Amino acid sequence: MLAILKKELKTYFLSPIGYITIGIFLALYSLFFYLTAINYGTADLGNLYYATARYGLLLMTPLLTMRLFAEERKNGTEQLLLTSPRSITSIVLGKFFAAVAIVLITLIISIMYFVIVSFFGKASIVVVLVNILGFLLLAMAAISIGMFASSITENQIIAAIITIGALVIPWFLPDIDIAFSSINLMDKFMKFPYGIISITDVVGLISFTVMFVLLTILFLKRRKTVK
Repeated sequence: MLAILKKELKTYFLSPIGYITIGIFLALYSLFFYLTAINYGTADLGNLYYATARYGLLLMTPLLTMRLFAEERKNGTEQLLLTSPRSITSIVLGKFFAAVAIVLITLIISIMYFVIVSFFGKASIVVVLVNILGFLLLAMAAISIGMFASSITENQIIAAIITIGALVIPWFLPDIDIAFSSINLMDKFMKFPYGIISITDVVGLISFTVMFVLLTILFLKRRKTVK
């Protein structure tokens, strides 16, 4: 797994993808920081993480995941990957944690905004850390969905569209039936901006992540068997 993780991280930073992803996060966070903290003089950073998670992950997730397996299949290297000595589980986890690492890097960088706010007001580091945890869990769930989408197609654009659709459509489903609220990832992030860690939401986000990681592993194992 570590070999795959290192390879994927190197790929992210030897291409523009890693820098663009980090840039998108910082650009959106800076925009919302200006619109709230600067304009209204508030030290509450929770809403910044919420807004960045809601809109930033729609752009960040497809960028990080659309090429993970779709590119391998398009370039004809998927068979080499599936028949390599490494297990499919280690391959999937290596790629998954490499994408998660990029998000973690952006979240670490975001702490500088807490430092800035601390000079002008009383900001809570606990709230910031809770938001970082929530954002990371939300991103992991989104990445797992995007990775699964990439595993079922060789077209990166289609993988990106599937990922965005899977993240956006649940926003509107509760309006049709409240039962659909359980599949809306953003609903599971609602309490984190207030510095509240809900065990139910944590378990829900982790469950989403595990489910789609397992689906990706099972799908690739099936492809390996068929081939």
